Amino acid sequence: MISAVKQLHGVTALELNKLLRDSENFTTIHYLTEKGSLLKIDMEKLAGSLPLHLTSVLMSTNRNEATLRYLLCGVRLLHSLCDLASRNSKFEQILLDDVKMLEQLLDLVFYMLIVLGGYRQEGHTFSPMHLMHSTLVACNLYLLTGFLSPQWQDIVHVLLAHPKVDIFMDAAFGSVRMVVRCLENALVAYHEDISVQSNLTAEQEVYYLCQQCEASLQFLQSLCQQKLFKERLLKNKELCGKGSILYLAQSILKLRILPSFPSRIVASVSRLRAKILSIMLSLCEAESISYLDEVASSAQSLDLAKSVALEVFGLLKKAFGRDPAHLTTDRSHPMGLVQLNAMRLADIFSDDSNFRSYMILCFTKVLTAIISLSHGDFLSCWCSSNLPDTEEDASLEYDIFAAVGWILDNTSPNIRNAKNLEFNLIPNSMPKASYAHHRTSLFIKFFANLHCFVPNICEEQERNLFVLKVLECLQMDLSNLLPGFSFASDAPKASIASKNLRSLLSHAESLIPNFLTVEDVQLLRVFFGELQSLFTSTGFGENRVQDSKCENSLSRDKFSKLSINEHYQDTQSARGGPSTSTGKEPADLNKKGGSFKEGMSENYAFPDMNHHNARAEDRKALNRQNQVEDKGIRGKMVSRGARHMDRDAQNVETSGSDTSAAKGKNIVDHTDNVKLSKSNDHLKERALEENPEDIELSQRRKRKRTIMNDKQVTFIERALKDEPDMQRNAAALQSWADKLSLHGSQVTSSQLKNWLNNRKAKLARTARDVHPAAGDVDSPATDRQRKPIPTVMYHTQEKIFLNLVRIASGGKPEPSLVCFVNIGFPESGHCYAGQYVVLVGARGVEIGRGKVFQVHGKWHGKSLEKLSSYVVDVSELRVDKGSRLPYPSEAVGTSFAEAETKLGVMRVLWDSNRVFAVRSKK
Repeated sequence: MISAVKQLHGVTALELNKLLRDSENFTTIHYLTEKGSLLKIDMEKLAGSLPLHLTSVLMSTNRNEATLRYLLCGVRLLHSLCDLASRNSKFEQILLDDVKMLEQLLDLVFYMLIVLGGYRQEGHTFSPMHLMHSTLVACNLYLLTGFLSPQWQDIVHVLLAHPKVDIFMDAAFGSVRMVVRCLENALVAYHEDISVQSNLTAEQEVYYLCQQCEASLQFLQSLCQQKLFKERLLKNKELCGKGSILYLAQSILKLRILPSFPSRIVASVSRLRAKILSIMLSLCEAESISYLDEVASSAQSLDLAKSVALEVFGLLKKAFGRDPAHLTTDRSHPMGLVQLNAMRLADIFSDDSNFRSYMILCFTKVLTAIISLSHGDFLSCWCSSNLPDTEEDASLEYDIFAAVGWILDNTSPNIRNAKNLEFNLIPNSMPKASYAHHRTSLFIKFFANLHCFVPNICEEQERNLFVLKVLECLQMDLSNLLPGFSFASDAPKASIASKNLRSLLSHAESLIPNFLTVEDVQLLRVFFGELQSLFTSTGFGENRVQDSKCENSLSRDKFSKLSINEHYQDTQSARGGPSTSTGKEPADLNKKGGSFKEGMSENYAFPDMNHHNARAEDRKALNRQNQVEDKGIRGKMVSRGARHMDRDAQNVETSGSDTSAAKGKNIVDHTDNVKLSKSNDHLKERALEENPEDIELSQRRKRKRTIMNDKQVTFIERALKDEPDMQRNAAALQSWADKLSLHGSQVTSSQLKNWLNNRKAKLARTARDVHPAAGDVDSPATDRQRKPIPTVMYHTQEKIFLNLVRIASGGKPEPSLVCFVNIGFPESGHCYAGQYVVLVGARGVEIGRGKVFQVHGKWHGKSLEKLSSYVVDVSELRVDKGSRLPYPSEAVGTSFAEAETKLGVMRVLWDSNRVFAVRSKK
């Protein structure tokens, strides 16, 4: 066995498969060693015995360098055998189909991680033992993808079903923490230029440690992105309750990196930080358990969490202090989304009662310094959609065979001038505009969260704490906080801060609803108004108040007369929360821990992420009370002089960013705007008289605003399939209004009813316009007597609209679209297997035609019912084959071309709402 391991560990799976094909019985191979001897090996016995053999070696008390080298050889051979199993049916039965063998493999991985987690660094910093230890950790983790599945959800199901899953979690995080400790010591030694006791250079050893550490942490990150694993991890008291994950995060965030280090080392450590921040985000965004409440359950873990938060603030301070216009980065080594992930985590801290005050004390100086920048620097960094430099993320493609081969070869005394090992980096870049908007939206949420005050959750001393702290910081010299930027010394700080905040408010309007909610922007507006009021009352920046003709979000004359209670009502109105004027308190708000954004969307900025630990029952209670008080409170706010709240029922004049070309849609309460239009007209005239310089900005762009965002509209359209006459059912309206409010801005039952009626009328008008084109012309009398258009018309609306666009532009309607206008066609929701259909894209454009393959059950692990989708064989494609699929996966690929290559037919998963039946194949 020992001879076989030592001789075969360097043979790849392809080479092993060839040796087996050349053997007489397809089982026993003859292998010629380097010394010229012939080794006869029964491969089936080797595969069946190897896991237990390696476990017995691991249990030996003599865990020296030779033992680690042998274990690396065994793990490498085991990896090759697992790879061979995908090509050889016999070995597939031995390694992948035998339950007993799977148990032995899992026990080997679990026990190996336990031993590696208890490893203690001894001896010289640059030691082969440390390199082998880090390699064994990564190899054991990735061995799970070899004998279980390359799919993370499959690995999670197996691990969660194992009775020792908690031991695995403890051991995995513990062993990775030991690798980070080795890397930490190596970085210190590299900085101090300590000699190396091997043929490898210090840079080679440090970079190799970085790669092994990144690979291991990336494995844990992938597991934590799976909902089931994340929720199980949150129940682990050692890792979450006692702060073991926090210790890992702290050690990674504190890794010492100098600008003089090689770019590949700097980039690798930066990606490590981005990945641990991503893990922290995954835990904080869990729905079932509040991670921050868990760590706040004990004073020790809470202090540790605050120290981690302080490291996050330090990262942001350093990132904000660099001018993107003067940065030169090596694009061959992506740095990861450190700044963006840190801002996301800071957004959660600012919205949690356990960390809000701490963030105000530790981070307000940095926020104040940013709004004190010269106006040009502020615009280019925070009001632009085209930053000169953005972060780029990447995933490391780990190769067990290459990693083990490099460390075994280069720790041999006979090797000189070792070659570098470079794993492939798979880029995962975000568009520049999207990155810039995400970054600015998070910056705005800091102000919204920190200024928001909620009784029974916030401590009384936190009332107005943030705005007072900002005022205090404005009187300090903050130029050293952001060394990469210039500060205007010839203008009062109050004037500069006000000018920058006005521009930020203007830019924020263009980020609604894709990146910001109306509530966030309104809270920023309230903060700005109160800051202006403090400038006036304290005399700070008095010259600026008199000289500049800037606007106030809230009229200074009236705002100064507001009571604290009225100000709280305004804040709650902006949040979509309850007013205190009812004399009632929302349910379960007496808990200290929790989110400050109750009643807001959990997914308001990042569609794939929930950013707050708000409790669902709290949010529902707030929504119910808000329906009673919302309109009255909003009326108060507008009547007090909020010029930016100037709206009518359909259109609004807003200014976008000074530099941004991206203009989003706005969400607005149409009912309230109609009632307040008269007072708004008066306020608008007064504001424009006071601020003639803003007239050009306010007239740049007119946009229609809708009550609901795209996600909310999608939910309600699906609901209408089952309940087409929802507007007649008061209970259903109330229920759906509550549900929709969880995914965007506040929606009341009356608003929803009005939206449904408008939608119904619009569909009826569309149907009347198109029927003549289809040859189905009714007389006016018949048309007036026609019943309301059925729900089925919604599914034809996009096709009809496309036809109308062609006619309006001077073209001819597509004949094939006429069939979609005629009555008698089934809804897209009632297609059946074998039916010929047309696929439509998100914008109503025809993508292609084909035949339905499957309508029920699961397809490559995806539930068609849950996704409301069909599997369709596309026979006629109207777009490029390289176009991205709506549901990409490893089994199908990411494009039509990949689907055709992998499956032999262009078989894709498509939203049932965008699949339309045709009468025949023609």
